[in-house]
Order: sequence, then C-alpha cells, then structure tokens
Amino acid sequence: MTKLSERVLSMEESVTLKAAAKAKQLASQGRDILPLTLGQPDFVTPQNIQEAAIAAITDGRASFYTQASGLPELKEAVGTYFEQFYGYTISPNQVVAGTGAKFILYAFFMTVINPLDEVIIPTPYWVSYADQIKMAEGVPVFVDATQENHFKVTVEQLEAARTTKTKVLLLNSPSNPTGMVYTREELQAIGDWAVAHDILILADDIYGRLVYNGTTFTPISSLSEAIKKQTIVINGVSKTYAMTGWRVGFAVGDSEIIAGMSKIISQTTSNLTTVSQYAAIEALTGSQDTVETMRQAFEERLNTIYPLLCEVPGFEVVKPQGAFYFFPNVTKAMEMKGYTNVTDFTDAILEETGVALVTGEGFGAPENVRLSYATDLDTLKEAVSRLKAFMEAE
Repeated sequence: MTKLSERVLSMEESVTLKAAAKAKQLASQGRDILPLTLGQPDFVTPQNIQEAAIAAITDGRASFYTQASGLPELKEAVGTYFEQFYGYTISPNQVVAGTGAKFILYAFFMTVINPLDEVIIPTPYWVSYADQIKMAEGVPVFVDATQENHFKVTVEQLEAARTTKTKVLLLNSPSNPTGMVYTREELQAIGDWAVAHDILILADDIYGRLVYNGTTFTPISSLSEAIKKQTIVINGVSKTYAMTGWRVGFAVGDSEIIAGMSKIISQTTSNLTTVSQYAAIEALTGSQDTVETMRQAFEERLNTIYPLLCEVPGFEVVKPQGAFYFFPNVTKAMEMKGYTNVTDFTDAILEETGVALVTGEGFGAPENVRLSYATDLDTLKEAVSRLKAFMEAE
C-alpha cells in the first residue's frame, strides 16, 4: 500500500523550479552554467523598502502575529495602490494578503471551486495553475492561444469551451510565459462575455507594471462596474519591486470571496510574515522611481536580445510586450538536432552548452522553451551566443 495520496501522485513538480534546481546542482559541481530559468529579477530589493523592514524589526512591530488576512495598514496600502494604478477605490474587506501570489491563487481556487467545476485556462499557461485547480478538485479546461494570434484567445474560442460547469476564466496579462498583453478592446469583449454568462474572472496581474516599447497594461477589472464585480485580481510585490524572497501576494475583489480566502489562510499559513508586510506597505506607497529604473533595464534587455535570439537557427520568436520571458517555438530546431521531445531538447542544451532553459511542456506548449531575461545583458548575450553555436554545430 502506497503511503502517498492520489492527489500527490497525480501532481506534477513545477518545471521552472525543477529546471532551476538542476542548474544549481550542475553549477555546484563546477560547471559553467548560465541560468535563464526563474522569473526572478536580478535586482536587489530597493533601499527604501529594506529600511522600512529594518525599522519594523528594530521597533518591535515585526515580532508578533497579525490578522490572518493581513495588517489593516497593508490593506490600506493596497487600496492606495489600486487608486493610483487601477483607477478605482476599494474597501479593506475587499483585500486579502498572503504568502506570495502563488498561495493566494491556491486560496482562491480552494474558496470558489467545487468538485468538477471547470476553469478555462488559455494556453500557454503558468505552470502551477492546472495542478492547483486539480488540488481543489476542479477541472482545468485548456483553450489554445496560438502563436499566430500572438498567444491570445478570442471570445469565440472561450464560448466554444464554455459548459454548464464553467465557473472561472483565468486571464494572465502580461503573460508568463509568452509576455503577450491583451488590448483594452480584447479585454472588454472577454469581460462582457464573462459577465453575460456569470463566469468569474481571475485576473493574474502580477506583471502589470512590466510592459515595454509603448505597450499599455489595461486591468480588466477597470473596464466597467459589472466586469469589476465579476473579477478577482491577483497581484503582489515580487516582480515589480524585486521582492521575490519576501513572499507577498494579495487578492482584491468580491468581499464574500475575499472572506472565504481569509478562512483558508487562517487554517493554513496564518498571517503573512509580519516584517514582509511592513516592507510591502513601503513598496506600494513609497517612491516608485526604482520600479521605472528596473522596467527600463528589462526593456533594454528585451530590445537587445530579441534580434540576437531571432538569429539562432530553428528558433521562431514572437517579440514579447511585457513580463521578462522569451518563449520561442523550437520545432524546427528540434528537427535540425534530431529531437522529438522538447524536454529532452532542453536537457541536451543544458548538458552541452550550460544554458539552463525551461521546457515548454509544463506550460502546455510542447513546441516551445522559455528563457528568462531577468538577468544581466552580458549573461544573456553569452547564453544566446552558446545557443547559436549549438544549433550551428554539425
């Protein structure tokens, strides 16, 4: 008799974390590894945020439990942030904070999903969505967002996937792994469709501040009162403020759903680490200058590396508009090197070149690989140079 639950046995390990762990293992053995796996900014958390955390430790505020759903001051800070960047006001009972946006997503699914409820997910998708839905006994329903349509789905595709069990549409814009961004018009049509069919919208906006080359991020929740009522926004400070290690995520939306998520948190993690809450307050309400500095750095990397990556034989690349990932189709590259499986191809690249990428299989895209450009330009240039040499070798 196995000691493991069917839930765990059927669950996939995160391919991004698995790839990062393998790269670290090889580097520890003395291998020259260039890790392009994790969605982690290479910047240090801004000084003003560090100082706010240190002050909370020094004066004792960080020493104690807080409300499970987050400090009142943090909820007020989220409200201030939404007024500034979303253009509408929220009340404290519409906010819940927790240990990273990933866990906030989990709390949402556990709150709203009943067995066999369906969640529509455009593919390619972030690796943890599907397994979290399955953990809540829901059913992920995948809708193919093709490269020809810049990795975006249409209302017609969503309608074709809708059934009487459809409860949630998951929308991630800017997208991990593709970097695509939906336009206001596209979002309006999708939002109106969801409202018409009483389908909840889960808007994963974690990369909303990281858009490039004149692209505009439009929060779907800002388009109308009806769409806003139908939407739960997931966000956090990890990507925008270079705070991945602080583990701060939050959700904003319907107060009944938020209260349910707070219950889940109260019976699992309890409150988000207190010192991280004080750091997040400063991030959301303090100077935003460093955000723009980092955004400009990502934009420079995107614009510098994109044409170089396009020169790698067999790599077909759509230029991203946001986030910090390239997601090239490598079908031709695999054929050139004699591979039929993208994970095997990715492993071969790591072994032969030292460039650590992430297989597209975990994103629902078995013809693609993901490269993070959340690292310095020299490393990125060297990585692309190695990829080109690998593909050009006989």
